[in-house]
Amino acid sequence: MDFKEAIEKEGKVILTEVKNFELPHIFDCGQCFRWNQQSNGNYIGVAFGRVIEVEKHGDTVTIYNTNLKDFNKIWVEYFDLERDYSAIKAEFEQDELLRKAVEFGYGIRLLQQDPFEMLISFIISANNRIPMIKRAIENISRTYGKKLEYNGETYYAFPTIKEFQEATLEEVEGLGVGFRAKYIVKALEDLANGTYDLTAIRLSDDDTCHEGLKNFSGVGPKVADCIMLFSMGKYSAFPVDVWVKRAMQYFYVAPDVSLPKIRQFARDKFGNLSGFAQQYLFYYARENNIKIDED
Repeated sequence: MDFKEAIEKEGKVILTEVKNFELPHIFDCGQCFRWNQQSNGNYIGVAFGRVIEVEKHGDTVTIYNTNLKDFNKIWVEYFDLERDYSAIKAEFEQDELLRKAVEFGYGIRLLQQDPFEMLISFIISANNRIPMIKRAIENISRTYGKKLEYNGETYYAFPTIKEFQEATLEEVEGLGVGFRAKYIVKALEDLANGTYDLTAIRLSDDDTCHEGLKNFSGVGPKVADCIMLFSMGKYSAFPVDVWVKRAMQYFYVAPDVSLPKIRQFARDKFGNLSGFAQQYLFYYARENNIKIDED
C-alpha cells in the first residue's frame, strides 16, 4: 500500500506518507479527461458520480469533498493505492532504456475508471486532440449526467448507460463529437439491448477482453487497449499512439516497425506490466516532445 494512514477530517480525507503520487504525472499522462488543474496547483475531477479535489504537499495528499467510507469504497481502487509502485519501478529501472522514462514520470499511477465512461471517451479520442475530447465529454455530461455541486461551482457526472441510451444521432452530433457520433449511438444501442456486456468483457482474459472491445464500432486496437487498461485492470494492454510509437522508436525499435509489431514487442518484453511501461513512455515522449528522424 502506497500510503500509511487515511484520516477523515471535516469533509476531507488526509493520506499520510504517500509514495509514488504526483498530481501532474497522474492527471496529465493521457489516461483521463475529467481532471483540471487549478490556479493553486490542486486538481478537481469528476468520477463515479462524485466531484473531488486533490491536493499534495510533501508526502501528504488531501482529498476534499469525500469521507472515509467513499475513500475505502471508491478512491483506494480508483487511485490504485494498494499497489506498490516502487516495486514496479525497481523492475523497470533494470532496463537502462526505460529507466529514463520511469525517473521522469516517477509519480504516475494508473487510475481505474468506469468502463462505460472510458468506452465513450476513447471512442471520442480517436484522431482527436485533448481539448476537443475534454469539451465533448463535458458536453455529454452536462446534457445527460447528474448535476453536482462543489464549493459553489456546478459540475456534471458522466451519464450512465440508461441516462444516455435514448440520445438520437442528431443529438449526439450536436455534442461536438464529430464523425464519432454514429459510433457512440451504435455503442449505446449495443449496450442497451445486451448485444455486448462490458462487465462480461471486463471479466474475460486479457486477449478475449481486447477482442470483445473491438466489436464496438469505432474501437480499434489502440482504443481497446486504452479502455481495458484504464478501466478493466488489464495491465498487459499496451496502447500505441503517436507518442508511444515515437518513444518505442526512440528507445527500442526501428522507425519502420508497424504499430501491431510495436504492441507485440512491448507485450512480450513487459508482460503483465506492459500498461505501466506504456504510461511512463507516453508521458516521457509527450512532455519532452520526442521526435524521430525517419529519413
